[in-house]
Amino acid sequence: MTAVLSSEQKADLIRRGFTRRNFGRIATVLTAGAALPFYNEQALAQLSMVRNMPPDAVKINANENPLGPCPEAADAIHNAVKRGGRYEYEDTDALAETLAGIEGIKFSYKPDESYIEIFAGSSAPLHQAVLAFCSKDRPFVKADPGYEAGERAAKFIGAEVVNVPLRKGTWDHDVRAMLAAAPNAGLFYVCNPNNPTGTLTSHSDIEYLVANKPKGSIVMIDEAYIHISKNAVACCDMVAADKDIVILRTFSKLYGMAGLRAGAAFGRPDLLAKVKPYSAGAMPITAMVGATASLKVKNLVAERRKIMGDNREDVFAWLTARNVEFIPSESNCFMMNAKRSGHAFYADMAAQKVYVGRSWPVWPNWVRVSVGTKEEMAKFKEAFSKCYNA
Repeated sequence: MTAVLSSEQKADLIRRGFTRRNFGRIATVLTAGAALPFYNEQALAQLSMVRNMPPDAVKINANENPLGPCPEAADAIHNAVKRGGRYEYEDTDALAETLAGIEGIKFSYKPDESYIEIFAGSSAPLHQAVLAFCSKDRPFVKADPGYEAGERAAKFIGAEVVNVPLRKGTWDHDVRAMLAAAPNAGLFYVCNPNNPTGTLTSHSDIEYLVANKPKGSIVMIDEAYIHISKNAVACCDMVAADKDIVILRTFSKLYGMAGLRAGAAFGRPDLLAKVKPYSAGAMPITAMVGATASLKVKNLVAERRKIMGDNREDVFAWLTARNVEFIPSESNCFMMNAKRSGHAFYADMAAQKVYVGRSWPVWPNWVRVSVGTKEEMAKFKEAFSKCYNA
């Protein structure tokens, strides 16, 4: 059964330039959820899925955290299983209140007053924001190379996608070029640190983008990797100042809960209200209690940031000693120049049972490498030595 759009949703779609012929396609979005070709990273998942992977293989292709949930989160998840027969909405509220308190975000049990909304990961609010703020007359603007999920959502609903190259040399978002490229944008998307480069865009540049964006457009800051960086500055202050900004957070990266699905969006209640109607349903209680427990562990962020950073910098020193070109990253992934087809390099590495990430069309000879454990990166080095000049 296909969802029925409310009169308010139809009026909003017409206002944003959609025709009644688009309604069925949008309604399918509400009904199909994860079955859609773009939704919940389905299409991108095909690029990082490895079927029949050998048990001793190294999988460093999806920016996952091999450390997994911390022990406190694992215990909370185990205990929650016994309550799995109930919806336990209270666990979602507890996560929202805890996270809001840490980040200085206004929380309320009244949805129209709360500046935080909990989701199963951060992919859902990204896609839903595209549906809410973009249309055939209001483009989706992103960096190139950048995370493609929002781009796929925009194309699905017929919105124009404007890709703006990262600034050469610093490899951060060129916010002035983004503004110039789409003076009628619906949504400006900034992943900070960026996926796939792991590079930072300054808080001052993001402030400039928010201050100079077109009237009616929204700036979305995806802070999925922010905890891994020592120098990234969160943009929660702009949410507190009631700016036209929505921030995404996830527990998939530093907190090691990619498969458990917990995330959040920060923003003014009126902005979150436009995003929320495109999804429904209770959150998984295992993810809710695991995320809440993680937030309460003292020094967890600092300790994991150091582990990931040490492994990353060790690989960077190793690559530098061999004159391999890469982009310095502050995340758990980096881009590396294979000096030949990235697809061919991937295949050669896979033959060594090391699975690295994909290439982007704009950089076909570069591949993204996720940072794994010390042991996994040692195997990466061994395979790389055999494949780099193949």
